[in-house]
Amino acid sequence: MSFTQIIRKVFEPRQKALEKHQSGGEALQRAVLEHLIHTAKDTEYGREHGFATTKGYEDFVKYNPVNTYEELKGQIDRMRHGERNILWPGRVKWYAKSSGTTNDKSKFIPVSDEGLQKIHYAGGFDSVALYLRNNPNSRLFDGRALILGGSHAPNYNLPGSLVGDLSAILIENINPLANLIRVPKKETALISDFEIKRERIAREAMNKNVTNISGVPSWMLSVLNCMMEITGKTHLEEVWPNLEVFFHGGVAFTPYRKQYEQLITSPNMHYMETYNASEGFFGLQDDPADKAMLLMLDYGVFYEFQELNGEGTENKIVPLWGVEKDKNYAMLISTSCGLWRYMIGDTIRFTSTNPYKFVISGRTKSFINAFGEELIVDNAEQGLAYACEQTGAEVLEYTAAPVFMDANAKCRHQWVIEFSKSPNDLAQFARLLDQRLQQVNSDYEAKRYKDITLQPLELIEARKGLFNDWLKQRGKLGGQHKVPRLSNTREHIDQLLKLNEK
Repeated sequence: MSFTQIIRKVFEPRQKALEKHQSGGEALQRAVLEHLIHTAKDTEYGREHGFATTKGYEDFVKYNPVNTYEELKGQIDRMRHGERNILWPGRVKWYAKSSGTTNDKSKFIPVSDEGLQKIHYAGGFDSVALYLRNNPNSRLFDGRALILGGSHAPNYNLPGSLVGDLSAILIENINPLANLIRVPKKETALISDFEIKRERIAREAMNKNVTNISGVPSWMLSVLNCMMEITGKTHLEEVWPNLEVFFHGGVAFTPYRKQYEQLITSPNMHYMETYNASEGFFGLQDDPADKAMLLMLDYGVFYEFQELNGEGTENKIVPLWGVEKDKNYAMLISTSCGLWRYMIGDTIRFTSTNPYKFVISGRTKSFINAFGEELIVDNAEQGLAYACEQTGAEVLEYTAAPVFMDANAKCRHQWVIEFSKSPNDLAQFARLLDQRLQQVNSDYEAKRYKDITLQPLELIEARKGLFNDWLKQRGKLGGQHKVPRLSNTREHIDQLLKLNEK
């Protein structure tokens, strides 16, 4: 009997418990909210918002405003300086550094002891539980796990307090027993210089029996390509013949799927999407045949959903049991890390409400609506996938933004795309992308009608390494940093275009 067959019994009780997600969603979520309110009633935030007398969801909504990072920033900074019982009981020692807001370069998301265990590590445990359920012949634990992470640094020099990428915080606090089955060693995993780290990870891992890999698709691909160069091999299974699954998250997998399928040709390879962010672990792909993810309902996260009107701005807010299929919602969370009715910035669309399954449709601030076209990331991903399918091209990275008016008083969308495999005809790729965007977005189609409002999109091919150079220039190479896909302003795309000329 393999070690995996022995250890899979550890996951069987949880596999059974997850069946409650099928029909008991409202009860699970009401229990989570009750726990959060009761636990935090004596914190500063809890006293200010009447947690001690709050009875259920209706009271909670009545006395608690919607928050963005700006509203909680002052309290979080006090927590970072060591103050206790502010947003969550006790002292919070860890802070996940995330991409910034309008006013700040970075956000610092508190990660409490309870949040670490009952949100983030719970999500990792359930990833394995669902994968083993779906793959009875798995040998997952008979080899090593390659876990790609970021780096961390002392938080205001307070003893035992850290700030950094969430992945680095998870690696730092992981059960020591897990280090026996993972690579690379902790010192390598936490190196801050990604270019140095990438090669060291490749060299440490290439002679190990790796059965599973976890990380952000873009950064993992960089590590794997580095290893291919070092080993001189063509396909990853030549290095790791027992590799069977990639647990991926952080960015959409669509632009990278073909590259992974070319790199890993084994028919036994699986891919499992996870929705884990600095703010929490929210979803898992429980069915390999369904791209939608199961919303995780019994962690320390209470969900609310804000309907989006045509402008991408706020509308009414509903709890989980009030959502409808096929509507675009902005997600709000209240968590055991001290985030209360917090606007996370992601938008999702439910594909099912029994169980609650969803796809990520974009970001509340990652869209183009300069001319009423309401283009979201989900549209962009569908358009690129179609153009790649028709031309054989492969997209590595991309971003897009509006051109409000050029010298000829014409408006359009401008795309900068870095290809891992360029199309033979760039103009054809642009036409196909534009056509598909019109097919999947009626507002975009209306604005493109007879080129009256919007002209055909403009496509600029990026030089090799442009997006990595841009991230490096901003100190954001590696870790969980992402390229902004769509923007209503030209701030990012103008920086990229200037760098593309060098």
